[in-house]
Amino acid sequence: MSNTSYSFKENSHVIVNQGGEKKVMKKILSVALSTAMAFSMFASVAFGADAKLTPEQQFNALKEAGIVSGFPDGLSHLERTLTRAELAKIIVNSLSLEPVDATSYNDKNYANHWGRPYIEAATQAGILNGKDAVKKLFDPNGAVTVQELAKVLVTALKLEVPADANNTASAWAKGYVAAAVNAGYLADGINYQAQATRSQAVVAAYAIYEAAQVPTVKSYNVVDSKNVEFTLSNGEVVKVALEKALEPNKATEVTFKTADGKEIKTTVTWVVTAAQKIVSASASNYKEVVVEFDGEVDAASATAIENYKIDGVTFDSASLSSDKKTVTLLIAESSANLSQQNETTLKVSNVKNSDKSKTLSGEVKFKAVDVTLPEATKVEALGTKAFKVTFSEPVTAASVSATSHFRVDDKAIAGYVTFSYPNVAIITTDLAVGTHTLKISDVVDFAGFKVADKTYDFTVAEDNAAPEVTSVKTTDVKKVEIELNEPVKSVSKVYHTSSGKTGVAEVKDNKIIVDFTANPLSLGENTIYLQSVTDYSNNSADREVKVTPQLDTTRPEVVSVKVESASSNNNKFTVEYSKDVLSTDAENPDNYVLKNSKGEVVTGKGFSSKGHPYSVKFVRDGSRIVGNKVEFYSIGALSEGTYTLEISGIRDTSTIANTLYPYSTTVTVSDVSKPEVAASWYEEIQSGGKYTLEVFIQFSKNIAVEGTGTAIDVNKYNYDIVATGVTTANTPIPTNSKVELVNANTVRITFPAKDTTYFPTGTPRLNLRVTNVADTQGNYIANNFYTIQDVKSKATSQITLNKVEVTAKDVVKATFNGILSYVYADDFKLTDGTTDIGLQFVSQEYDGSKTIVTFKPVDDLSTDPTDFDFVVSATTPRSVNAYGISVLSGDTVTLTDKVAPEYVANSFTGADATGTTGRYTATLKFSEDLGPVLNVPGAFSVYVNGVKATVNSIANHATDADKLVITFTTDGSVVINSNDLVEIYLNESVNTAAKAVTDASAGKNAVTSVSVSKRQP
Repeated sequence: MSNTSYSFKENSHVIVNQGGEKKVMKKILSVALSTAMAFSMFASVAFGADAKLTPEQQFNALKEAGIVSGFPDGLSHLERTLTRAELAKIIVNSLSLEPVDATSYNDKNYANHWGRPYIEAATQAGILNGKDAVKKLFDPNGAVTVQELAKVLVTALKLEVPADANNTASAWAKGYVAAAVNAGYLADGINYQAQATRSQAVVAAYAIYEAAQVPTVKSYNVVDSKNVEFTLSNGEVVKVALEKALEPNKATEVTFKTADGKEIKTTVTWVVTAAQKIVSASASNYKEVVVEFDGEVDAASATAIENYKIDGVTFDSASLSSDKKTVTLLIAESSANLSQQNETTLKVSNVKNSDKSKTLSGEVKFKAVDVTLPEATKVEALGTKAFKVTFSEPVTAASVSATSHFRVDDKAIAGYVTFSYPNVAIITTDLAVGTHTLKISDVVDFAGFKVADKTYDFTVAEDNAAPEVTSVKTTDVKKVEIELNEPVKSVSKVYHTSSGKTGVAEVKDNKIIVDFTANPLSLGENTIYLQSVTDYSNNSADREVKVTPQLDTTRPEVVSVKVESASSNNNKFTVEYSKDVLSTDAENPDNYVLKNSKGEVVTGKGFSSKGHPYSVKFVRDGSRIVGNKVEFYSIGALSEGTYTLEISGIRDTSTIANTLYPYSTTVTVSDVSKPEVAASWYEEIQSGGKYTLEVFIQFSKNIAVEGTGTAIDVNKYNYDIVATGVTTANTPIPTNSKVELVNANTVRITFPAKDTTYFPTGTPRLNLRVTNVADTQGNYIANNFYTIQDVKSKATSQITLNKVEVTAKDVVKATFNGILSYVYADDFKLTDGTTDIGLQFVSQEYDGSKTIVTFKPVDDLSTDPTDFDFVVSATTPRSVNAYGISVLSGDTVTLTDKVAPEYVANSFTGADATGTTGRYTATLKFSEDLGPVLNVPGAFSVYVNGVKATVNSIANHATDADKLVITFTTDGSVVINSNDLVEIYLNESVNTAAKAVTDASAGKNAVTSVSVSKRQP
């Protein structure tokens, strides 16, 4: 059969729209659907990826797609055979490959053969190859065998080839045939070495064509750990949002769909050079810790020893590896060693990755295990008067410093040893030019292992050159590190600019570290002079080097803000900065403001009227102050919820201090308060001649009803009913009692019915003991038990007043010893015995087992609040708890004055000259009489025309109890003239802590705000 009778359309490509829909797909589907019924009973082998189509249907689909065409008689003649060239063309068209104009084979007339471009394209694609590789023959007109067709199919579809195939194919083809059979493209048990039919070729071509319709991934871009953009072979771009974040530098299989629903599986690797996490810490000796990161880290933060902490251990240095992925921490020689073979925790904080996109912090656990002997890794002569030995790990100074541990040419050394911790020894002795041997013995590491006896060869040459400076570096104006080209024995003097600006020099091997704290460098270029820099061959010279300090210009940042429970249900706030900060700023409460979820400043519970904590202190590690971490506390538990902490005005300890950008973060205060018993009562019910006792216990919080903290377990309660004055042991409640939750915070214990009363004569009383009850957050009652003495009957139980405070002229806060569900303002009044003032209900809130009710007096309290009592005036109060127990009628509490004095606006008089040049007084009036004023430095700041004055004293006015007198001296004793601006400000945090200016009440309410700005008349 000639090749013209079975035609293929050359260069036929499937056209793809932007959305991935193929224009020919509708035609293929129409052909398939129109012929499906006609061939529904056709039996053959499996038909590739689409088992619903017969070979004839597959032929028609390929024909409709423009890949093949039938014979002149209109038939497909699938029973006939085909040539290798014809197979090449059908494969090339099925894959939409471009024909290639090349000549790779030596067959006769191959250059003019019609199938050459297709053969070349299939060859370059790795799908077809020649029959004779040595002679480079393809045999384009030869018949295709079934096993050859199997290889083409398996290669094009990248099917898995089994290694243990057993069939009748040729040895080379057994695996390919098995793969094609397993995939359903060839029938099992046929003659695989026979010529392949066109039917079999169509099955293979259709499978290859169909596979080619799914585009491949041409490239991808990882936007971030959870988003990837794929560019497909058809030009389509697919944006994929991953459910699980990619791990840096780890190959991950990703499955996604194209716009027309085709599923693609591919492998994605998020290549990240900047570190994303701390991988591990390890120690192969007891003086060094190796910290490994999963990528590159920032040198400055990675080599800052303050960013690493092991309890009980002090670090001497941190060095970064050349690949910037590993930090070696050297423990100070005088510090304790690492714990041997016990788990140690290394705390890492504030290490930034190389692009500074992430701060790496966390704890890493490891065990230090030293199982290797120390050895000399390098021996080198330093001229003819000394040699240097470098050991593989830190060694002890005592063992290295003995010259008897070193023998040169098997002779004792007449000289001395200079040891540079951790592992360098320089031995001074006369040496002849030439080759020598060194034997080292009894040098000990920090595990107690001795160096193995071993000899080392080294060569000595004359050294007539003095040390040369190779580099100099400084991170501030106080410390300089100068490196030289050889070890230095001594330097007589180091100074900069002039001979009087000396520094303290320390020699470490080939480095001179100079401390210029007493004479800091200037900010520009400095010349550092080194006098008599001497090496171990006694070559000496003066050297100089220029250096410009590279100052720290990085602003401090807030690394974390943590809130946790402290003792007595207080909340502890811990703020950690990225670097050490000034105590004057970090411990200044004015630089911190706490706001609630509504944006209102938090007042009370340890916070001032402006939301400042009363006290902020650096965290201490034993006696050591942690210079980048502060803490402050609430007084009592804050309400559960979200808060905003604002921080500003914080400077670091750099030579030129860098200031924190104003910072704000939200923190969540979790429910960590312990539940309390808010109330308890009992009722004895007589019915049908039986007595039943019901005991109610109301807790301050919702109570657990399952788990170990459940409140409905009868075993959690003991009781005693005893006569007055009698004490007995707690008795378990009968096991047949019933314990049930009557609402979220109240349990009812029903004792079993009995014939007699539970309360005998003799004025008996009921005592209860509650153990191991928790709230719904898992917080257990304090000490895990709570004793309730003398439980009252419901008829005699009432809720009493705890305290009543006046916090403003129109605000009264009454605290009750119980949980009130309903509050009626008409139950209460204020009275001084003569005048009664009614109250209006404003709000109520709960603080543990207490209820705080805010009232507004009908008339402002213009006189001293302590002249008034708060009285439960109703005979039958309607303010009750959820069980009808009311407040105690007639209960009375004297008001507590919590109103802070206020500066009366525009009351400032002065500034009045005192007779001393530049000294003046200013008088301020307040809303009420002041108590004795304490002359506390820093309580007030005074400015004249923007220049700060010196406050000499603050004192009570001589005659007016509601006035304050401030005496101050202007800068340079400047005279205050008409129109000069005088400003006076109260430093609230100082006054709140010291109570320098308060009212005259017993509570000494501190003034919270004074802001005066007035031009002189």
